[in-house]
Amino acid sequence: MASGKILVAQGGGPTAVINQSLAGIALEARRFPAIERVYGARHGVRGIVDEDFVDLSLETSHNLEQVAGTPSSALGSTRDKPDLKYCQEILKVLRAHEIGQFFYIGGNDSSDTVRILSSQAQQAGYPLRCIHVPKTIDNDLVGSDHTPGFPSAARFVAQAFVGANLDNAALPGIYVGVVMGRHAGFLTAASALGRKFPDDGPHLIYLPERTFDLEKFLADVKATHARLGRCVIAVSEGIHDAAGTPIASLLTKDIEHDAHGNVQLSGNGALADLLCEAIKARLGIKRVRGDTFGYLQRSFIGCVSDVDQREAREVGEKAVQFAMWGTQDGSVAIERCGSYAVDYRLLSLETVAGKTRLMDEAFIAAGSTDVTDAFMLYLRPLLGSGMPEPFRLRPSPVARIGAGPG
Repeated sequence: MASGKILVAQGGGPTAVINQSLAGIALEARRFPAIERVYGARHGVRGIVDEDFVDLSLETSHNLEQVAGTPSSALGSTRDKPDLKYCQEILKVLRAHEIGQFFYIGGNDSSDTVRILSSQAQQAGYPLRCIHVPKTIDNDLVGSDHTPGFPSAARFVAQAFVGANLDNAALPGIYVGVVMGRHAGFLTAASALGRKFPDDGPHLIYLPERTFDLEKFLADVKATHARLGRCVIAVSEGIHDAAGTPIASLLTKDIEHDAHGNVQLSGNGALADLLCEAIKARLGIKRVRGDTFGYLQRSFIGCVSDVDQREAREVGEKAVQFAMWGTQDGSVAIERCGSYAVDYRLLSLETVAGKTRLMDEAFIAAGSTDVTDAFMLYLRPLLGSGMPEPFRLRPSPVARIGAGPG
């Protein structure tokens, strides 16, 4: 059984439930007498190399529970993507502090960091148990049915499109909502869960798993507007042309790049604005509005899935159990069972690190801008209880008597 001091850190974009995993690790660790201290690194791996630690052993259980129910990363996060040399610096600090277990809560990049660190510890003969704890709103980790953080973000997206659709029905026009998702369209696809009536939006959904053609897009919008007098559109920030070039970078010259050299797709509003301008200029429709959901979908405090909360807590608890009772490093994965239940497995780090899961082909409607019933069935139980439901007046028209003007 592993023992000693443990260290936990959070990396990448925050989520509404990432602190549930943090609390799960800290509280589960207290059940094991062999664990002497639970440290937290502030701002992810950057906090490790800077030796910026806090002692979570001194936190009360009550406050940990309160923090667990609070969105965003309580320890702070980082976008640092460690290479071999960086991980060697991490290992040096861990050895100095006699850390026996390392838990990194994060997505794809975080899992790769854990993989490199695990390999370096083994080569150095240092007994370090390394566990990757899954987190990402993109739902793009390989090997898991879904990823903690995604269900709450999906719940937000679904409810946001309910509101956008109601607004658009009251004052008809074109509405474009741009949703996070560089390579995987799960979050954008979640917009479909907001539909109740046959003419509800989003009427068109564009995912990065399919090539985006501007001319086809404009034709789709024109046809929908002609049929319904309005059109609600959900667009992934990662839509691209046949060559794989992001549409955002094709439509503007002044495009930002993130710390990893990737085109900055989130938060700048460029894609929504440019698509709206194309609709106005090419289709002559005057009432065209666009939103970029940006950071709102990640840590919105009023819109959290209870299923997501529970599972995010459990992946943290299972991480400690795998570390204490297991014999290998790995990445915790969620496995769906039956109608809806879950179990947890520990996958090899090589299975998860450096890989990206895309939406299943069975989830995307062939030849159309929509998702399938299979996706709806997949997502619905993840959104949790108490989803608000829109209603309409039943039309009971009064006969005209000709008393109006003219």
